[in-house]
Amino acid sequence: MVELTVVKGNGEKSGTGLTVSAAAFSADFNEPLVHQVIVAFRAGGRAGTRSQKNRSAVSGGGAKPWRQKGTGRARAGTNRSPLWRGGGKVFPALNKDFSQKVNRKMYRAALRSIFSELTRQDRLWVCDDISVSAPKTKELANKLKQLGAEDVLIVQESVDDDMLLSARNLHRVNICTVNQLDPLSLIGHERVVVTSGAVKKIEEWLQ
Repeated sequence: MVELTVVKGNGEKSGTGLTVSAAAFSADFNEPLVHQVIVAFRAGGRAGTRSQKNRSAVSGGGAKPWRQKGTGRARAGTNRSPLWRGGGKVFPALNKDFSQKVNRKMYRAALRSIFSELTRQDRLWVCDDISVSAPKTKELANKLKQLGAEDVLIVQESVDDDMLLSARNLHRVNICTVNQLDPLSLIGHERVVVTSGAVKKIEEWLQ
């Protein structure tokens, strides 16, 4: 078993930690696997929507522009040749899927490595109650300043609209649920603050 740091709403650390499974929060750090999963995650976000037309995709070109012989001009079979203005491209850029396959076991193992390393570096905190009374950015900013976590990813059990509205103008603050977690967000913030209910969900998911 492993104890996670528990912080109060005023930023003070609790005397006792939250006990969680060592399988999910004390695994060895597998750097090559984490790198592979993050590269695959970023590759999956690429649009790959550039597109051009080849000579079969452009419109027109049904009739031969002029007869084969006797005109003194070069032979031409279609006005949609790549040599002509308005013709198709010889080697057009096409839509491309950049996504890489990552097995479910690999993905979960990478997240276990990340959460375990965050725990060892004391960058993973548990907070029983992190909320705002109204959708006000200033209130959330003051609360995070008390916590000492201004560059933070907040993981909640369920979506809190007031928290989302309060955080959207804070540059280094992101909020997500357990189902929305991704490896890039976890390593991209100085601190990860998780609610107690979300920790239990993460523990069940990663075991």
